[in-house]
Formats: sequence, structure tokens, C-alpha cells
Amino acid sequence: MSKSKKKRSKHKSNVSPIRPEAAPDLPSADTPAPRITLTPEPVPPELGLRCCSPEPGSHRLENLDHAIKAQLAHLTLGVSPFGMSSSIFNWWMHLAASPGKQMELMEKTMRRATRLAMAAGGQKQSDPCILPLPLDQRFDATEWQRWPFDLIYQNFLLTQQWWYDATNDIDGLSRRDEQVVSFITRQMLDMMSPSNGLWTNPEVIAHTTKEQGANLVRGWQNLLQDWERSAAGQPPAGAEDFLPGRDVAATPGKVVYRSHLMELIQYAPQTGTTVSEPILIVPAWIMKYYILDLSPDNSLVRYLTRQGFTVFMISWRNPDADDRDLGMSDYLDAVGAALDAIGASVPDTPVHAIGYCLGGTLLSAKAAQMARDHDDRLKTVSLLATQVDFEDPGELQLFISESAVSYLEHMMRDQGYLDTKQMAGAFQLLRSTDLIWSRYVHEYLMGRPQPMFDLMAWNADATRMPYRMHSEYLRSFYLNDELSQGQYQVDGRPVALSDISVPMFCVSTTGDHVAPWQSVYKLHLLTDTDVTFVLTSGGHNAGIVSEPGHAGRSYQISIASHDDNYVPPEDWRTQTALQDGSWWPELVTWLRSHSSGEGKPPAMGTGDGSALPDAPGSYVLQR
Repeated sequence: MSKSKKKRSKHKSNVSPIRPEAAPDLPSADTPAPRITLTPEPVPPELGLRCCSPEPGSHRLENLDHAIKAQLAHLTLGVSPFGMSSSIFNWWMHLAASPGKQMELMEKTMRRATRLAMAAGGQKQSDPCILPLPLDQRFDATEWQRWPFDLIYQNFLLTQQWWYDATNDIDGLSRRDEQVVSFITRQMLDMMSPSNGLWTNPEVIAHTTKEQGANLVRGWQNLLQDWERSAAGQPPAGAEDFLPGRDVAATPGKVVYRSHLMELIQYAPQTGTTVSEPILIVPAWIMKYYILDLSPDNSLVRYLTRQGFTVFMISWRNPDADDRDLGMSDYLDAVGAALDAIGASVPDTPVHAIGYCLGGTLLSAKAAQMARDHDDRLKTVSLLATQVDFEDPGELQLFISESAVSYLEHMMRDQGYLDTKQMAGAFQLLRSTDLIWSRYVHEYLMGRPQPMFDLMAWNADATRMPYRMHSEYLRSFYLNDELSQGQYQVDGRPVALSDISVPMFCVSTTGDHVAPWQSVYKLHLLTDTDVTFVLTSGGHNAGIVSEPGHAGRSYQISIASHDDNYVPPEDWRTQTALQDGSWWPELVTWLRSHSSGEGKPPAMGTGDGSALPDAPGSYVLQR
């Protein structure tokens, strides 16, 4: 059986929902009124009490619930305490009913206490009783290997390991509840880590002694400055040195089309001839578009134009409360409008479409819709750090459940959007050791703030998310996983990724905590086309911004034909050769191999561009 047949069997059948029968004709005014009987009719079980008229004042009570939960959500930055409390209760009940697991934990407690006592009794400093995890660098300094700090950090690591054992492999407890409780305990332990303490961190003590406390004075000043900037809604110190249009997002170009939701930028050609097929880049709207047009030396846009491509980029509007009713359909239509505008500038020519992160998910749905509707304007589709299957989205799923989404909706409904701070809080918790506590130690205890750089400044230049769109996105993609199952509807009809027939280029990163690469790899199961898959070093953002010459970069690449047998992700990683350098040249080679040649660069815009600004446009400057 071919791979395509196997894939198509994965999709659930798209059974049309049962529609109610047409209502009978209403009686005319001359028709006698029917006799009213007192015999109650049975209530359909699927309707419950909804068939009854609402009690007087019920909307008032619903509004009370909404007001209370919206205010709570503001206090918790949108993170629901209800779902987490439920998971903790489930864990506690299952653990209480598992005496064997309890005895196992007691035995491990005794063994670890014995190991720690042996370490305290004179074991060699070079042979600790427990080692940190490979990515945990909190205790790498030589100061931690001296008494008593060696015992302090080893006791902490043993405690951390015990709590991992206590929250995993509980009989009868769902995997998601285990992950939630394990995540919560890890956050609490990271907060109480000895590396965060003034008197329990030997590096801080040595630094304070050497500077006679001057580091603490600087740290206090840094803390006050950060607090004042945060309270005033200002970006972090140093971000003003990375202004869009001057320092970043500086590739020459012009806005050639504008709608309420987006500006379309066409970049000026950098070569005498250009590849016939233009490129459309669809970025995520969770952040500003210029992650792919950072500084001149690490701009993917500038790199592509210098390789002879005509590049268009969408710059999304930063929505406010008036945009609360913008939905996923509006963003899909915006991609269609961008293709229309490109078609007016470069007529009768298919487009190489590239989507990044959330923009890649949007592009995938749009490409599936276009394939369904026999719209052949796409030449290829490239996805960068993009998920289309949300069954296992990594630790981000811990913030997404029916309870969490409903709770978040109350806050978004109240203000009309999801605010940047509320969104950033969840992402920081995913990497709290690096993004919260490491910064706390270096900037406030050591008094050494990290110098601002382009990627850090971009990360602070976040955007808001419209209420309706974000609710639809969380429910349709994360909660229900509709896109991967062929159930996501566009224009009233479902779309299937297996309908996409154009070649695809997919890039994922080894350290991606937003779109784990094993989840991104599932694209092989969901499409019936040739897929070139790249796994590169780095995180969700830094792995994509990987220009040639960037030290320490490596990647793996392979091509899977549409009729090849499926290879599991870990097997693929073992079998595929590791190559040093940037993956960007691979993208250029692949795009050229699927292009029809070169010709004269197209004109900039379609004639009415005089009324529109030069790149980077005006939407990117919205706060």
C-alpha cells in the first residue's frame, strides 16, 4: 500500500452535522388556536434543559460569573487556576490510593538521604552523588563544588528528582495530569533553587565580597528601572537602539497594498535578474513580522533578495479593542488578498509561499483550501517552525484545556484582545530557569544586565491578539486538532492537508519549546506530496534566524517522496547525516530547483503605491 493511501485512512470521515427539519408553515391569523395539552413531552437528552426558556435574571448571573473570572484572569495573567487545581487533586487522590507507589517513594527518600550523607562524609568533590541535567547550567561554576555549597545544590537536585518521581508513573492518572503537576512542582522548585539566594549562591557571595556590595546597589537600580518601564508600558532598556526601519526591518522596499488587517511589503530587487516566481512570506501575528528581517547581517529577507528572489512580506496590524471580532477567516482572507496583490504585480505566475510559526499554520490551512478549490496560484509551500498537528504540542498544552481556554476567554472578552504581557507570561514559564530566574540572578544579584541585541529587542516588541481569532485558534487547532483531521472548515467546508500537491519544505529546530520538532515532523503523515524536512540546531526563533557564517550551527536534511514509506522521527534523526552551517542555502537551492528560470525584476507595486509608505510601513510601528 502506498503511503498516500495509509495517510488518507488517518483522517476522520467528514460527516455533515444533522440539521433540524424545516419548520412547518406557521398558522394564519384565521386558523383556530390549537388545544393546549398538559401532558409533558420528553426532553431530548442531548438538549438537557436548554429547550426551556431561561430563568429571569439568568443573564445577570452569567454576567456576574464573567465579571469575577475576568478579574481573576487579569490577576493571574490568563493562567487558569481551576484546571491546575483539578489536576493536583487528581494526582493527590491517585497517589493516596497507591500504597505501593508511596512505599517506593519512601525507599527512594532513604536511598537519596544515604547518598547525600555519604557525600557529606568526605566523598571526593569531583564525584557528586547526583549530576544536573545536561541543559541545567546553574551549578557549573567551580564555587559550587566547595563545601557546603556542594551539599546544598546536590540536596536540591535530589529533591527535584524525588518530585519528578512523585508526579510521574502514577497508576490511573492521565498523562496530561502528570505533566501539569510535574510542571507546577518544577516551577516551585526553580523558584526555591539555591542559585536564586543571596546567601546560598557562592558565585553571588564571591561577587558581592569582591565589589563590597556595589553589585547589589546596581541590581536594585536595575530592578527599579525595569519596574518603572513595565508600569509605564515601555520596552526594556536598550530596545530603543533597534528601531524598525533604521536598525532592524531595514531591507529596502515599499508597502504595495494595505487593508485594515495587514500591509503587504514588496522588497526592492538586489540583482539584475530575478527568479520568475516571487516569494510571499506569511509571518506570525503573535509578534512583529521582522523576525525574518532583523539586522542586515541576519535578515532572511535580505538574503533571499540578494540570491535573486522577488520577496513580498505581510506586516500584520497590531489589533486593539475595536478589532475584537476579527476571526481566523479574516486572517485567511488576508493571505488571499496578498496573493491577489502579488498577482496584479506579477501576473500569471505562481508563488513560493513561506509561513513562519502561526503564519505557517495559517498558510497550511489556506493552501489546503486552495487545493480544495482548484486554485493553482501556489508553486511551493515552505513551513518554518510550524505545527499543523496539535495532538502533542509540547509543554504549551499545559496551558490549553477547556478550563484554561474558557477562563482566558473571559479576560479577552472583557478587554477585546489578549495583551502582550498576558501572552508573554505563559511563554516565560515554559523556560523559567533561563528567562526568569537566570535573569534575576545576573541582573539583580550580580548587577550585570544582559546587553540588548536585535533578537531580544524584537522579542519585547510583541503584539496583541483579537478576542475572536485567538479563541477560534485555541479551540479549532489546540483543543480539537481539526486541521490535522480534515475537520477544519474554511468558507463553510472542511479542508484536508492531504489535498496539497505542491512540494513542501519544512524546517524545525531541536530546541523548540513552542513547536516541538517531533510534532512538526508529523507533516509527513498528513500530506501526500514530496516533503523536504530540515532539523536545525537552536530554538524556536534563534534556529530560524540562522544566517550563513553563524558559529555553532548545524542541521540535518532529507527528501521524502510522496510514495516513500514513513520513517519515525527518532529513526529519521539517527539515519540522517549531520551537516555544519546554516540551512538557508538549502532553502535557496530547493526554491531554485522548483522555479522556472529568471527574468527582469517586476515593477514595485501596481501604480497606486505613491499613497503608501516605504518599508517597513506603518503597522509595524503600532504600539
